[in-house]
Amino acid sequence: MASLLGTALLALVLSGPTVAFAPIGGGSSTHISMTGTVLLQTVTETCRAVAEAAGHEFKPTGSSPEELVQACLGPRATGDVSGAKFHSALQEIYIQNGLVDRDFVNSAPHHFNSEAFQEGRLLIMEGMASIKASIRSKNFKAAREMLGRVLHTLQDFYSHSNWVELGYTEPYVSLIRPDLPLENLAGVDVATCSDCSSGSCPNPILPNILEEKILTSGYMGIFSDAKPKGKCSHGGEGDLTGEAVPRGGISKDERRPDNAVLHDTAVNIATAASLQLLEDIRLAAGDNDFLTMMGIARSSVVCFVIDTTGSMSDDIDEARRVVYQLIDLKKGSQDEPSEYIMVPFNDPEFGPTFRTTDPERMKQEISKLRPTGGGDYPEMCLSGLQLALTGAPPSSHIYVFTDATAKDIELKDAIVALIRSTKSTLSFFMTGHGRRNRRSLRASFQDYKDLALTSGGQAIQVSKGQLSQATEIILDTSTSALVTVLQRDINPGKDVTFPFTLDESLKNITIYITGTSISFTLTNPSGVTQSHVEASGKLGTIQTVGNLRRISLNADKETGNWQIRIQSTDPYTVKITGQSTITFIYDFVEPFAGPHPGYAVLSGRPQAGRPANLMLTAMGRKGPSSITVEEVVLVTVSSSGSSGSSTLTDMGNGEILVTVDAVPGGEFVVSLRGRDKVSNTEFQRQSTTLMSVSKVNIQAAISSSVEPGETFKVPFSVISNGPGGIYTVDARNDRKFPMSFPTSLNLVTGVYANGTLIITPPADTPSGTDATLTIEVKSPGGADNNYIVLRLSVVTKITDFDPPSCEIVSVPYGDCPQDAEVCDLFEWDLVAYIADGNGTGIDSIALRQGIGNFTHGPLSDPIVRAEFRFSCCSRDVEFVAVDKIGNVGKCYHSIEPNAGPALTLSSSLWLCLPVSVYAARL
Repeated sequence: MASLLGTALLALVLSGPTVAFAPIGGGSSTHISMTGTVLLQTVTETCRAVAEAAGHEFKPTGSSPEELVQACLGPRATGDVSGAKFHSALQEIYIQNGLVDRDFVNSAPHHFNSEAFQEGRLLIMEGMASIKASIRSKNFKAAREMLGRVLHTLQDFYSHSNWVELGYTEPYVSLIRPDLPLENLAGVDVATCSDCSSGSCPNPILPNILEEKILTSGYMGIFSDAKPKGKCSHGGEGDLTGEAVPRGGISKDERRPDNAVLHDTAVNIATAASLQLLEDIRLAAGDNDFLTMMGIARSSVVCFVIDTTGSMSDDIDEARRVVYQLIDLKKGSQDEPSEYIMVPFNDPEFGPTFRTTDPERMKQEISKLRPTGGGDYPEMCLSGLQLALTGAPPSSHIYVFTDATAKDIELKDAIVALIRSTKSTLSFFMTGHGRRNRRSLRASFQDYKDLALTSGGQAIQVSKGQLSQATEIILDTSTSALVTVLQRDINPGKDVTFPFTLDESLKNITIYITGTSISFTLTNPSGVTQSHVEASGKLGTIQTVGNLRRISLNADKETGNWQIRIQSTDPYTVKITGQSTITFIYDFVEPFAGPHPGYAVLSGRPQAGRPANLMLTAMGRKGPSSITVEEVVLVTVSSSGSSGSSTLTDMGNGEILVTVDAVPGGEFVVSLRGRDKVSNTEFQRQSTTLMSVSKVNIQAAISSSVEPGETFKVPFSVISNGPGGIYTVDARNDRKFPMSFPTSLNLVTGVYANGTLIITPPADTPSGTDATLTIEVKSPGGADNNYIVLRLSVVTKITDFDPPSCEIVSVPYGDCPQDAEVCDLFEWDLVAYIADGNGTGIDSIALRQGIGNFTHGPLSDPIVRAEFRFSCCSRDVEFVAVDKIGNVGKCYHSIEPNAGPALTLSSSLWLCLPVSVYAARL
């Protein structure tokens, strides 16, 4: 298993020349490889524990992430299981880890530079509290982003401080334990380094610093060479203090001949420290929520946004029927949704968001919906959509039921930004007449069609009597391993032939055509055809309902080059989907400079007039090694036109840096072609979310979480490569938190203009609340715009830092024989008292090691009595107590086999430990 998992790890990190403690980009980096190592190890251990608790074996059949996910999901995952969500979760963590070197390049605490130990530890403490609070509130994306940043700061401590030079080989647990002090820190007037004129001395730390075990770190100057007298420098490129006496530096970021042992030791300890931090978070979150945070789930989340006004009685009944059918058909299978979300909307009310992993609770909640109110026709649809897009995880399927246009049409640009940011898919089921809002905003059903197209979804307009037929699309799309082969939008309508390639791995292939007055002919590689008038033909079955044609290809479809010719003078869309584990994920990225250059994900649209860079992860049925990527292009959805030439740089094991010379001017998608080595067939895949370019660029970052009732400042910068002038600024958040920001900025071409957004979460905001901020900037006249999407976590200030404690008061076990073959015939008992002192109270108690049963009193009791009964085959027992803040305490007890009389407490060993501390508390 060790070699298998080692191979799997290689599929999750970038390969190439090692550049230690650097962010993503330019090859493998130790920050990424360390993070990948600890994430994979922790996920593997968690999957094994979940499998054992469920009574089945955890046995990956191969080394790929897809096979790891399939083994983790257990016996129900009998068909195709995609690793895309796991990859996406890993990438979010990696990217945020790397962005610390861009967004906080000059912040000493974020890197433990300049002896900022207390401040750096505070960032870790606040970050861990934010991660745990976000997980409790099911805000997993916010948790992943913060996890990436916290891991970077923790890992930098071992490279930037003298911890390794002091001779330590284990992590400094005080960095993740606020109840333990940081000791022996160098004073500001204490000299710490000798002069290194060559700039590469093996160990310039002063002897007295080493002898007295005084902790220091290198000073880093990006803009100035100033540092206190006698202090160490960080050193290396970009550090101006490295030339100020004492010269040189103590950073172990890069492995050099003069510091190879120190560097390797720093990597090893930083990896071990990252494992400790992850273990603490896993224990606080629980195994299931930890795996959900890591993107390991059966299938996609499904979300229903439902109009509940008076005219929606039939539609609500249909939505209810579809939900019931979806639950009943997919319950217990690998296609069972991993979570259900529902957002009702009316006028003027919308929400709240209901979410559950329990299908029966979803049935109960949707059964409560009753049509009421309305009257002026347009409703608050986009407000409900905003809640869905910010509440559901990325790449969710969102289904909207309505018979009215949107009253809140001013949110349309923000919705587009959220669609592109989350890559979620929207499908609208519209049963009204699309009448225009006679108010000033003039919304229509075309707005819904625009949003559906942007997301890669469908906009289906039918009568209320046809709705039950149209909703078959929900069963099609709420499935595992769904991929898109082709998607186009032709407006105005014309006669077009669309070629596409079907590979051997594709199953359940469906073609959707929306529009009016449509005729088409489908042709397979052998020349067999089927026209729109053949409801059941040689190639598939055609269903027509409203403006939708749904073509389900026969299961014995032929692989190779197909084509569909569509004729219509009216606008239409075509989309071809199927199920396959051959897929890809991508992000548009931009390079950044600095001491540790790398790539940062673009939150908004790519820049016009410049080459575009994409970081793309390709996945095959047996991992990235089982496919070959031959072409990646940007394709305009309104035609077959594509971008100019693109350069593919293999970063190793499925990671590809794509550089596109010329980006199309209209809306485009990413199209990928390659070869599946398993079947030796060509494959074609396409992204679903439409993108376009902009000459406007916005830069902003969230530096930390915010406390309820406190104001928080978000500085942002805007630059335009287009004309100068007065650019309008608009900002929104999905929680309706009070905000202030400049409504305009005067831009000079090519010069950044700065602004500050101020947001204040109300004092009663629950800890763990996640607010999504959208900042949009428009050019004079509104011809061009761009956006940035940020997430802000609201976390109550932590004052309880002590983990729960336990006291083992009774171990009345009988004889546990030395003979292991009969150990299951004997049992032993343990009684313990668990308390949280003056803290927030016990939230959960769970058995981590040992076979047996345990019971405990009410968790609300000041002291919780727990009783455990174990088989004598379990002689080492450990349980975990977590308080309501997320502080974790461990209790460990071990007995020795005995062939004589009953053992006494004095002959056993017991430890009651906070996580990651390996010493008895007596």
